[in-house]
Amino acid sequence: MTNIAIVFHSRSGNTYQLVERAAKAALDAGADVRVRKTPELPDPMILDQDAYADLAAATEDVPAADLDDLTWADAIMVGTPVHYGLPAPQIMNFIDHTGPVAIPGKLMNKAVSAFASGSMPHAGQQAAILALHNAFCHWGAVIVPNGSAAAVLHQPGNGAPYGTGTISRHRANSVTEDNFDAIEYQTLRTLQVARALSEGLRPEPKIALVSEERLRTFGLDI
Repeated sequence: MTNIAIVFHSRSGNTYQLVERAAKAALDAGADVRVRKTPELPDPMILDQDAYADLAAATEDVPAADLDDLTWADAIMVGTPVHYGLPAPQIMNFIDHTGPVAIPGKLMNKAVSAFASGSMPHAGQQAAILALHNAFCHWGAVIVPNGSAAAVLHQPGNGAPYGTGTISRHRANSVTEDNFDAIEYQTLRTLQVARALSEGLRPEPKIALVSEERLRTFGLDI
């Protein structure tokens, strides 16, 4: 069984709609799924107070993401709303705290993919996804993009090869069926790559990870 962690932050529910569909697709594919929300910040920027309150109630029972969720997972998907062309601060704050597992190599060779929701067609969905790819490179993870070859990506509302992106037009819970199809495909592709890595990746003796002595210079408890 493949373990997948779906880590997200959502503001008006659109990213969370993608998360729910991704989780269902993963469960239907036989994966073990953890859905986790990133911890809230002390003073978040909120445009739609009502939608944010509704979402908080809907996700009240969703556990907060922690580092164990990342190390447990074979596959990781990260979903974010766009914030000035970047991932949400809540997502970046969580990633900023992954050093204790990223630096020792505990996130290496995991299949990782990202998706985003923005208000307009060119609101920064692709930029936010690519910004997350920067962090995934530091993790040593294997980035799983959507590519351009899948039929589902040629539906009218899709097309981004980097990852699924929705256009909310500042409307809560407004994800289209095209985008639901895209996130299902993205989930299955991420699981497919994760399984291939798990079953086919062999240790390479010429690749040495950072030494425990070096890790101790970071103050990590090895």
